[in-house]
Amino acid sequence: MFNMYNRRYTGSKYKLMEWIKTLITDNCDGKTFFDVFAGTGVVTEYMINDYEKYVINDFLYSNEVIYKGFLLQENYDMDKLIQIVETYNRTNKAELKDNYVSTNFGDKYFNKYDAKLIGKIREELENNLSKKEINSKEYYVLLSSLLFSIDKIANTCGHYDAYRKIDNIESKFKYELILPKQLKEKQKIEIYREDSNSLAKRIKADIAFIDPPYNSRQYSRFYHVLENITKWEKPELYGTALKPKEENMSEYCRISAPKAFKNLIDSLKVKYVVVTYNNTYNSKSSSSKNKITLEEIKSILDKKGETKIFDKPYKFFNAGKTELKNHKEYVFITKVEK
Repeated sequence: MFNMYNRRYTGSKYKLMEWIKTLITDNCDGKTFFDVFAGTGVVTEYMINDYEKYVINDFLYSNEVIYKGFLLQENYDMDKLIQIVETYNRTNKAELKDNYVSTNFGDKYFNKYDAKLIGKIREELENNLSKKEINSKEYYVLLSSLLFSIDKIANTCGHYDAYRKIDNIESKFKYELILPKQLKEKQKIEIYREDSNSLAKRIKADIAFIDPPYNSRQYSRFYHVLENITKWEKPELYGTALKPKEENMSEYCRISAPKAFKNLIDSLKVKYVVVTYNNTYNSKSSSSKNKITLEEIKSILDKKGETKIFDKPYKFFNAGKTELKNHKEYVFITKVEK
């Protein structure tokens, strides 16, 4: 079974979480944790035993579904889900008809037969929900499981900006379930898919954890295949990467990022602000260069309250030409002045 950290995701903080959690525990207190740009959700997952209430947010449709699959506290029948998954895994893929996934992504992002089964599963999940053969929680578990199963075998280098140009892609797809999380009796969680700057104006919490995108790589474009299969609107696709028309673009990936970041920090109603940052501003790749500098972040946070800065050497994830020496991960912790 998959855990939340079993994903290939640019900027994931999973390997840094022991360090980050120690910093938060030693420097912050409170009962409510607001994960503002949650990404994979691993930060909330790692902190899941420490607070009474969690607010988790991301603007990607696929991430919202994954949060609901893992964290939504509603009833589901695991035995039923196991039977459904096992039935699909016994399917003869060669006998399946073509569908949206196999027509567009077959022999590109996936083996052709695997793509047929992926498309069949996705279509039938929607039909079974409308027929009430599965409830909403079971739907989110099954769809999250499909996304994780896809990501495990996709013919990519870790994101979907391009597929690897190889012949005879191996058939490796196996439908595997995620392992949903059971919260303690008094714990609560709220799940959002909203613009973080807008949501910050409405949420009151003790600790806000902020890990926004810092360069021009738009996550909605990086993970377009997962977004497309999640939304299941079957749009027309363009270019060699087979992307739909642009949507859901983040201001944090544009030159307006410092202004957006300041607006966010000014809007937060919290006792502590925790910001993570990595120094890719010396990158050889223009798309990897930070849109916000270390100095800009510090200046903005200093106006919010007393700010401490922690750093740790950390090997930068590199799927392209970016080469960084002396790369560091930074954590800013600001105690907000009333």
